[in-house]
Amino acid sequence: MNITTTQNGAEATLALEGKLSVATSPDLEAAINNLPESTTNFVIDLAKLDYISSAGLRVLVSTEKLATRRGGAMRLVHPNDEVTEVFEMTGLSDVFTIEA
Repeated sequence: MNITTTQNGAEATLALEGKLSVATSPDLEAAINNLPESTTNFVIDLAKLDYISSAGLRVLVSTEKLATRRGGAMRLVHPNDEVTEVFEMTGLSDVFTIEA
């Protein structure tokens, strides 16, 4: 999986490409942990994400909690139909802010 990170003030955008699985979720976790502590808002761009596993979902849940602790928010943007279906099946579509 490729991760492209862009920082704009207190907001970080992480564009994911490929598969977010048990093998690659530590990479996303590391990318988030390496952001400045002043980062309060996280935008996760899923436009080029082909697949997400439960391990990937765990990282997104922890990122949501991190954003909330810091007084910010996490947004998931541009998920494809397959990834959206995973969020709906797990009930996370009611937890996450998801923008088409």
